[in-house]
Amino acid sequence: MAHLYKKIIKGRTYWYLRETHRVDGKVKLKWQKYLGTADSILAKLEKAEQTGQPLRMQTRSFGGLFVAHALEQELDTIGLVDRIVGRGKRETGPSVGEYFFYAWANRMIAPKSKHALEDWYKNVAVEHIRPVDAKQLTSARYWEKWDRVSAEHLEAVQDGFFQRLWKERPSPPRAFLFDTTNYYTFMATKTPSQLSRRGHSKDSKHHLRQVGLGLLVDRETSLPLYYTSYPGNMHDSKLFHEVLDDMARKMTGFAEPGKDVTVVFDKGMNAEDNLAAIDACAGLHFITTYSPYFMEYMAGVPLERFEVLDIPKNHGLMDKGRGRDRLLAYRSGAELWGQVRTVVATFNPATYRKKMRDLDRRLESIRTELLDWRRKFRGQERHWTSPKAITTRYKKLCESLHVSSKYFHLDFGEGKMGFRKDQGEINRARKLMGKTIMVTDNHDWDTEQIVLASQDRYKVEHQFRASKSSSHVRVNPVFHWTDSKIRCHLLTCLLALTCLRLLEIKVKGKYSGGTIMEEMQNLNCVLTWNKGEKSPKVRIEDPNPIQEEVLKALGYAIKDGWVLQI
Repeated sequence: MAHLYKKIIKGRTYWYLRETHRVDGKVKLKWQKYLGTADSILAKLEKAEQTGQPLRMQTRSFGGLFVAHALEQELDTIGLVDRIVGRGKRETGPSVGEYFFYAWANRMIAPKSKHALEDWYKNVAVEHIRPVDAKQLTSARYWEKWDRVSAEHLEAVQDGFFQRLWKERPSPPRAFLFDTTNYYTFMATKTPSQLSRRGHSKDSKHHLRQVGLGLLVDRETSLPLYYTSYPGNMHDSKLFHEVLDDMARKMTGFAEPGKDVTVVFDKGMNAEDNLAAIDACAGLHFITTYSPYFMEYMAGVPLERFEVLDIPKNHGLMDKGRGRDRLLAYRSGAELWGQVRTVVATFNPATYRKKMRDLDRRLESIRTELLDWRRKFRGQERHWTSPKAITTRYKKLCESLHVSSKYFHLDFGEGKMGFRKDQGEINRARKLMGKTIMVTDNHDWDTEQIVLASQDRYKVEHQFRASKSSSHVRVNPVFHWTDSKIRCHLLTCLLALTCLRLLEIKVKGKYSGGTIMEEMQNLNCVLTWNKGEKSPKVRIEDPNPIQEEVLKALGYAIKDGWVLQI
């Protein structure tokens, strides 16, 4: 909020209007305007009363919430939720659908906790876009409203939302990308929850309970089509098996009737039952990765038999004079999961060199440690007399460096300690470096098509990174203590994430969703109070080129301080 600020310079008092905000725990100046001395301020007020100039002015953020409102008009999330959940018999104030809208709009613009939501809405021009009493947007009211929303309600909302989203798309999807992530919580150990469990954290917060999320997106647009929450300790392959039937119905439902579809996933989903289920589903195909360690005969094919791929990345490397870094591929077939599959092995020279440097550095680090340990063992220093304890330390060192303990052999005897490299194991590891194995049942696809589809898994990973951004969406950390509230929180975050991606598509990929929202937040409206008028006059600032482009993509323009539909 803006406030008056006094400065005393050479004994004289000067007044400023300024606004501050907190950045990294420190108070920073946001903006400042010089008002003058008390006498000059009085003179300005007297002049304003005489000439009709405004007595008071105020600015509020307008653009971010207006964009969210424009998308809401298109997607109708409020109407969808209200049709499914309905109003309570004695319910007053905003509906459940409106509470969801005010939550996902905030997640999309500048995510705040439910406790801070009320104050945040008081500082944006909500009453001029979608009027609401900000005092109604308290955390207590959110818990009260969300208590009425069941898991079945949320599933129906999800289905309706994605159907509405894809109804307007110019072409149906043909290939899908599926992956999983997890979000940490600060939920206490004794708090009952089926979703929040301890497991392998992808944010390396293994000591915290976490919630899993599986996300299916369209390969071409990166727009979500389906998501599911699951316990944080569930393995990816088990989740994939549980949701595959549901996902298959969604994929074939969104696709063009009679056309085959392909789902792309990584090796964490591989399991005999999962691939058998895909084989049994007519019209559904797959592309997955496979560990080179379990298919050494493919990874060990001499590079002379690999061919340069005809893909855009290789063309770009040639243009930059880096032809030696072009991606190579070798194609063959193998019987996997009970059927013959097409198998493609790729080799990335740049990745190979990087991994070689990393391995050499880590092996040298281990050798240095072993030399020091040998000296301590020979000197019979305290804590360094037991071969078993030293072997345990060695395995822990290898684990911390993510290196196999098979690369060195330790020998003990007659008060001596020795060690030697196992060059055979090291060469075996080097043979697999830079190699990626891809498996598919799309036998009629070109090698380039298979490789590009598999590489496109980065698109769903990009959506996960966006969901964990501190500036927008921000699923992490999950400050909710019941499974029902966690599910509601995930829905609002997925709505915000989808809308950000939709904005990127509307501006034809020229700007990221984060850039769009940062720019639109800075589009303000100006409120002016004149003498004798109870209500302020509202005018919108002139937009900058990016803001103007975003508004045009949504079908709006600002003219003479007003927002008009084009």
